[in-house]
Amino acid sequence: MDAVTYEDVYVKFTHEEWALLDPSQKSLYKDVMLETCRNLTAIGYKLQDDNIEEHCPSSRGCGRYNIYGYKPCEHKGYGKKQCTFAQKRFLQTYERICSEEKPYECNQCSKAFANFRSLQKHEKNHTREKPYECNHCGKAFPSRSALQIHQRTHTGEKPFDCSECGKAFARHSNLDIHKRTHTGEKPYDCNECGKAFSTRSHLQIHEIIHTGEKPYVCNQCGKAFAYRSNLEAHEKTHTGEKPYECNQCGNVYASRSSLRNHEKHHTGEKLYGCNQCGKAFARRSSLEIHERTHTGEKPYVCNQCCKAFARRSSLQIHERSHTGEKPYECNQCGKAFASRTSLQNHEKHHTGEKPYGCNQCDKAFELKCDLQIHERIHTGEKPYVCNQCGKAFVSRRYLRNHEKHHTLEKLYDCSQCGKSFAIFRYLQKHKKTHTGEKPYKCTHCGKAFAYRSNLYRHERSHTGEKLYECNECGKAFAYHTSLHNHKKCHIGENPYECN
Repeated sequence: MDAVTYEDVYVKFTHEEWALLDPSQKSLYKDVMLETCRNLTAIGYKLQDDNIEEHCPSSRGCGRYNIYGYKPCEHKGYGKKQCTFAQKRFLQTYERICSEEKPYECNQCSKAFANFRSLQKHEKNHTREKPYECNHCGKAFPSRSALQIHQRTHTGEKPFDCSECGKAFARHSNLDIHKRTHTGEKPYDCNECGKAFSTRSHLQIHEIIHTGEKPYVCNQCGKAFAYRSNLEAHEKTHTGEKPYECNQCGNVYASRSSLRNHEKHHTGEKLYGCNQCGKAFARRSSLEIHERTHTGEKPYVCNQCCKAFARRSSLQIHERSHTGEKPYECNQCGKAFASRTSLQNHEKHHTGEKPYGCNQCDKAFELKCDLQIHERIHTGEKPYVCNQCGKAFVSRRYLRNHEKHHTLEKLYDCSQCGKSFAIFRYLQKHKKTHTGEKPYKCTHCGKAFAYRSNLYRHERSHTGEKLYECNECGKAFAYHTSLHNHKKCHIGENPYECN
């Protein structure tokens, strides 16, 4: 293998350029170069101090190292030869990396390190002065270069472009990670399950799935999280803070990742394509969830009823049906919901907004899925078929509800009368018989109904709408039962006989 020299990894400054750097920048440069040397040493490169040449105009400046060809190390599984090191302390540090020994512990936060220099570098995070302050948000940084990188979040500057797709990034490290989406490279493997990841941070996040560790606890409600970022995002639900604003539409978000995901709706960028159906997605996680519709994989299982789900969020919402938790409350009427989408759908009842209109009968709906189900009334399409009895339905929800009649599984009990139901929605409807609640009111005459479906049926008496048309004679009816009874005239069926 060809020798690797320090020119492959170091950033060179001329004497004139070096003179323009302030002391903190020079210190940062030295720290980065020393860290690079340690990393190369850790993977088996032979570092020789007698090849150091000073090239910075300071005796304590950065050195230029020639790092000769490495010998593979058996600790990492690259071969049977041992690594060789120019200094004993490099060998000792490397042996601690292999054994995961970390004898140097921070007095302030108890974080442990394999070598003393790493501990010293870490302690600066607690004690280091941060003289460079951002003019936009006031955040302070220990070096001018760190401030300059941060300021790109305000200016939108992205100097690093991907040669494959043209996407730009504020940091060079982010560009390197992005390039792996094109090459498919995933250098970080999980020791537990063998799953591979393109970044070390993604591997570290994944490993918590195996340990179940949740070290980050909310001070206000006691909820625990596996990741600090999730805790920080959660804390904003208490404060209502949404500091990240979209430049195009003005929408605000509690986290930067939510803003980035939103911005893809404006650009229409969809880098991740499904190999089976060709559908494209803006996020890799969305693609992985979509692929489960092809494989049928449902990795998230409810501990109480063993029901499985393709999405973790679906499992979390389902678990609330057991606990009764409803964290999302309507500001106008106080009604609470188990999921944010249910709350958003409910809020449309107050605004009266119905953005989805049918092209055939001009009926409008609050939700797109309701429009799609309604359109099947006109086409007669019933794509969801029961495997046990062959009955077909216009929506997957109707099929699922029907299938429970075969299993007779009744998980949901009424707390007042003890009656059990197979479907949670049926329990909710049943409870109205105890409370007398009638939340659905006709805008024409003011009559109130316990169920939305009854309100829809009633409204046809005002509008004269007749959705159901006979295929034989073309006569139209307001209700499906009326059409069903009418069809008996054509087939000569007279099931009811006078005694």
